[in-house]
Amino acid sequence: MKKISLFSLLVSTVMFTTNTNAQNFTLGARTGLSIPNLSAGGSQNNPLNTGYKSRLGPDEAVFGEYHFSSLFSLGAMLEYSSQGGKKNGMQAFPTPPEMAPLFPDGAPAYLYGNYKSEAKLNYFLLPVLAKFGWNLSKHSPVRVYVDAGPFAGLLLSAHQVTSGSSIVYADEGGQQPLSPSPKSFDANKDIKDQLNTFNFGISGNVGFAYHFSKSNIFIEGGGNYGFLNIQKGTANGKNQAGAGTVALGYGYTFGK
Repeated sequence: MKKISLFSLLVSTVMFTTNTNAQNFTLGARTGLSIPNLSAGGSQNNPLNTGYKSRLGPDEAVFGEYHFSSLFSLGAMLEYSSQGGKKNGMQAFPTPPEMAPLFPDGAPAYLYGNYKSEAKLNYFLLPVLAKFGWNLSKHSPVRVYVDAGPFAGLLLSAHQVTSGSSIVYADEGGQQPLSPSPKSFDANKDIKDQLNTFNFGISGNVGFAYHFSKSNIFIEGGGNYGFLNIQKGTANGKNQAGAGTVALGYGYTFGK
C-alpha cells in the first residue's frame, strides 16, 4: 500500500505541475541510450549475482517542467528505462536436478559453463527533478544545466536470456569437465516473478540546451541508481539496478 501511495503521489505531482500557471511551463520529450549494469552488494554475494557488465538499451521519456525563475525549475518525467546487465564467458548456473546423481556425496549449489547471459529488465521510472540552469552569456541561446532528484520505479518486464553451448564443468577454471558433449544454454526465461515490482532511488543529469523563441533542443548525460535490492529472495544473491544515460530532447515553453 505504501508503494502504491508513493507512486500515486509522484503522478499527482506531474498533474499538478501541468495545470499550474502554464505561462511558465515547458513540455517535452527525449530519446536516447541506456547503459545499465547490476551491482552486487551486501553479504549475499554468490556466483549468480556477481560479474555483470553493462548492456545497452533504449531510454525514452516525456516530461513537464515548471519554471520558478530563470535559475531554478522543478520537473517530473515519465521514463521508459532499460536496466539489467550481461555476462559472457565462464559463469555459474544452479546445478540442474538431472546432474545431481553425478555427486553421490551431495551436489554442489553451482556448476559452470562458457556461454552468454543477459538480464533484460525494463522499468517505468518517475523522477522528480530540481533543475538549475545558466546561460553561457547574457544573450546567449546556449544554456548549461544540472538536475537531480528522487525517482519511483515500476518493473514492466524481466527476462534472463542465455545463448551458446558449452561443456559443463564442476569448477570455474574449467578443469573438471562433467558432460561428454556440449550442453545448449539457449533459453529465454521470464523472471519477473522473482523480482520486486517497486524500486526507488536517485536520478540526475548534466546537459546543454539551445533555445529558440519558445522551444529548445538539448543533449544531456546522466544516470539513475536504485536503492532497493531487486530480488525478492536471497537464493540468487542481491543486486541494485542502475544505468548511465545519454539523450537528445526537445521542449516547448508556453507563454514565455
